Amino acid sequence: MAKKIIYRILISIPVLVGVVLVIFLMLQVVPGNPVAIMMGEHIKQDVIDRMTEMYGLDQPVLVQFGRYFLNMLHGDFGVSYKLNRSVTSLIMDAFPYTVKLAVAAAVVAWLIGIPAGILSAVKKNSLVDRMFMGVSLLGVSMPVFWAALLFQYVFAYYLGWFPVSGVDGGIRSYILPAIVLGWSSAGTIARLTRSNLLEALEEDYIRTAWSKGLSQFGVIVGHAFKNALLPVVTMMAIQVASLLSGAVITETVFAIPGIGRLAVSAISNRDMPLLQGTVIFTTALIILGNLIADVLYSVIDPRIRTD
Repeated sequence: MAKKIIYRILISIPVLVGVVLVIFLMLQVVPGNPVAIMMGEHIKQDVIDRMTEMYGLDQPVLVQFGRYFLNMLHGDFGVSYKLNRSVTSLIMDAFPYTVKLAVAAAVVAWLIGIPAGILSAVKKNSLVDRMFMGVSLLGVSMPVFWAALLFQYVFAYYLGWFPVSGVDGGIRSYILPAIVLGWSSAGTIARLTRSNLLEALEEDYIRTAWSKGLSQFGVIVGHAFKNALLPVVTMMAIQVASLLSGAVITETVFAIPGIGRLAVSAISNRDMPLLQGTVIFTTALIILGNLIADVLYSVIDPRIRTD
């Protein structure tokens, strides 16, 4: 297991380096001088030239990339052009808000998605199945921003049960964003759980379990669901990594100062160091999520551990 984890980490390094290079080059070809955007419209050219030289933006692209990459290895993502603060500190300040939202949304998705998928598979083609799959399809299909605005109007503005936006309300501030964000993930998990569980219920070992006189709960949860869980675990790990990387739309609509909102601010201000830092941080989290999924594979399925 340790060798497998080390191997996955090693093959992830070129991916991370490639993402850093692509993002760096893409931001270099975007038109406009970031210093001029940062300083404003009426700034003098000599001031722009001095600031450009101070930030090293007048040097060749490869030199800039090499310096940035070496600093990144030491945990230094540079200084935000707009906020004049360390990008690393900005990300670390925003990350706890994203973690709270991601954990809450993941709990909502799992508590709704997995039971809904199991019940839909057990009650195949029944009214319960159609109802759960209809709700899950609605969650997957409805744009997140529309669901967020709808929930804000009904539950925050009209009924007044929750704060409209911000995080001043403590735990209550995260309930609506978590439901909005978790609804889409729950729909995906429910549909994936249902399809894999239906496939597992057709296997020979399930008929053997029925013939032994096991209860319906024992057959479904103890045998079929465990073997149908691998693709669901993959999806859950990737979803958690994506949630931790910053739910851009949800954090923006609900004014949560997390990673997603930080990235939107960086794009609006053409703050290249801040945007690069958030993207690289996001990529690292997704790679970590895939690694955790592989480890969970081996824990759930002994056959993979043996191979």
